[in-house]
Amino acid sequence: MASKAGKNLIPNIQKDELYKYITGIIRNKGQKLIAINGLFDHIHVLIGLKPDIALSDLVRDIKANSSKFINDKKWFRGKFNWQEGFGAFSYSQSQLDSVVAYIGNQEKHHSKMTFKEEYKKLLEKFNVEYEDKYLFEWLE
Repeated sequence: MASKAGKNLIPNIQKDELYKYITGIIRNKGQKLIAINGLFDHIHVLIGLKPDIALSDLVRDIKANSSKFINDKKWFRGKFNWQEGFGAFSYSQSQLDSVVAYIGNQEKHHSKMTFKEEYKKLLEKFNVEYEDKYLFEWLE
């Protein structure tokens, strides 16, 4: 999930509180959170998804409820919004340890690569065709 480019950036001081809230949303939907982390402009969430919910419905609920939470906390002068859309990739059980490590090392990882570069690399790794104009708004 990506915050609106150029504004609505998640302050480091509130990350833990936001991640705990998102964890609660996921658990209340009967799903299993495996890992969560990100930077000021995006969040990675690894979920063990049961077949009783559509991924798009879960992401919609996470975005809507966490936006309301952030706005109720008044972390921003204006209104907080996540960007439209999201990226989702599936992994096998044997890959979980490396994905959890990847998510946990976001700060280190992004010292070498921007969110835009990371996202495009993932799309290419999974052979997803895309056009730049349909991707997220990017901080440049």
